[in-house]
Amino acid sequence: MGLYLVIVASVFGTSVLSGILGMAGGMILMALLVSTLTVANAMMLHGAVQATANGSRAWLLRRHIKWRLLPTYSVGAATSVALFTWLTLVPDAAVVLILVGLFPWLGLISKRLQGLDVTRPLTTVMCGFSVTSAQLLAGASGPLLDVFYLNSPLNRQEIVANKALTQTLGHVLKIIYYGLIVAVATTLPAAVFVVALIAAVAGTRVGTLLLQRWNDQDFQHISRVVVLTIAAGCVVQGVRLLWLPGV
Repeated sequence: MGLYLVIVASVFGTSVLSGILGMAGGMILMALLVSTLTVANAMMLHGAVQATANGSRAWLLRRHIKWRLLPTYSVGAATSVALFTWLTLVPDAAVVLILVGLFPWLGLISKRLQGLDVTRPLTTVMCGFSVTSAQLLAGASGPLLDVFYLNSPLNRQEIVANKALTQTLGHVLKIIYYGLIVAVATTLPAAVFVVALIAAVAGTRVGTLLLQRWNDQDFQHISRVVVLTIAAGCVVQGVRLLWLPGV
């Protein structure tokens, strides 16, 4: 029971964080779940929670959604799922954590990566493919997704709203992939899923309300700092899993 309470509290707290920044919460939650649950349980619970949290966030901010981005994003996402289904991949999460963690840092130092803009059709397809692949590989993709948005002309509400919509799609695809294609089984009680989903919606609502108190300049600066910090943590965690897999 104590473990389940910790999980629910973590879901609420990370949903608040994602409601404010539009990212980071998913990466932190995945790290916590993997540390306390089996990979199968972590993937399924994380997918359900994040799909609910991002879905509710997208609904609350629906007037800021740029629907023209969804078709091209979906092309990239569908291509990723098709590739993974063909290969039936369940890769080593440690390697993926390192790669996902390095991507934002590469974006910081590479002019070419800094030019990525999710509002450009080709970049949107690339975003859909790479972000969905990261979700299927490591469960979360916050730092990777953020690279495509922080270089766009969208304001803070539009960034959070559109990231929420595409993340909802990605986590639904993750549930389908692991639940139907890979066919993993979850041993968590159904009540834990229900309470966690309620906590995700509540945390999202609180975070969305706090978002309204920010301005775009502070949002961009703090988002970059948080993303790079989380990315560094991903690299450290990935290296730790590679060298100390049983820890």
